[in-house]
Amino acid sequence: MTVPLAGVPLPDHAALLAQLPSLGYTDVWTSEVSGTDAFTPLTLASVWSPTLRLGTAIVPVFTRGPGLLAMQAAALAEVAPGRFAFGIGASSPVVVGDWNAVPFDRPFERSRDVLRFLRQALAGELVDGAFETFTVRRFRLERAPAVPPKLLLAGLRARMLRLAAAEADGAILNWLSAGDVATARAELSGAPDGFEVAARIFVCPTADPAEARETGRRLIAAYLTVPAYAAFHRWLGRGEVLKPMWDAWAAGDRKGAVRAIPDEVVDDLIVHGSPDACREHVRRYAEAGVTTPVIALLPTRELTAGGAPALLDTLRALGGRS
Repeated sequence: MTVPLAGVPLPDHAALLAQLPSLGYTDVWTSEVSGTDAFTPLTLASVWSPTLRLGTAIVPVFTRGPGLLAMQAAALAEVAPGRFAFGIGASSPVVVGDWNAVPFDRPFERSRDVLRFLRQALAGELVDGAFETFTVRRFRLERAPAVPPKLLLAGLRARMLRLAAAEADGAILNWLSAGDVATARAELSGAPDGFEVAARIFVCPTADPAEARETGRRLIAAYLTVPAYAAFHRWLGRGEVLKPMWDAWAAGDRKGAVRAIPDEVVDDLIVHGSPDACREHVRRYAEAGVTTPVIALLPTRELTAGGAPALLDTLRALGGRS
């Protein structure tokens, strides 16, 4: 499950997180865009629900220096030994450049270099030398974790996915359908045994398809107009069907872009329906090769109106414990 949950204050997650294992959940994963940072909710979760596995999907490789990335990962690995997966990725020009005032230069090379730096630093090694995109002088963690975290790399297309297969412990996928998983997995064919494939899956548990599609269209327009995601979906074969959305967006017609997204695209990329139907749809991702399906629960009118009891019932049903 992706945390924090929309509409729930961070302190109120204590009771929910404590119940997640009994509801059928094994992991909680965070992201880092413009809400909470990725580490704080996981640190709280490590105390509130000490059996859950913790993961980041993702922490950008640009918005912190290499040493600080290593320190934050080491601290979380220390409080949750063997239960932390550290997912990193390039993020986007908006998050990196517009919001954090850091140049978004050479994202592939920066991701590769940070991955290699973290591998050394989290093993307690002295790191001293030049990488292609930065130089580190005599850095060694004072508190190297006894159990270094798994390192996962987010990838959307062949080059980054192949890097993940060659040098990371896992790959992180996002914004793809269950049917798209095979295309991504083909680029991971050289990965070793035990390689993890995590995917964030957007789930809208409502019996009202119009509501789900309205929510889904807004999200798709916001994300798939980002150049990296647009290129990803051209690679997946959706170039023709998404071209009207991209054309409207480029012309400044945001409402037209949302309207231009066909139902079938929403139904491919947004899991919706009853909780039982959603759970079966998520299972298709696992059958296609996703080893860690991470639900991102989207708000619905029923959840908003029902408050905490409705949320708990939905989590229970999605987890198969209803």
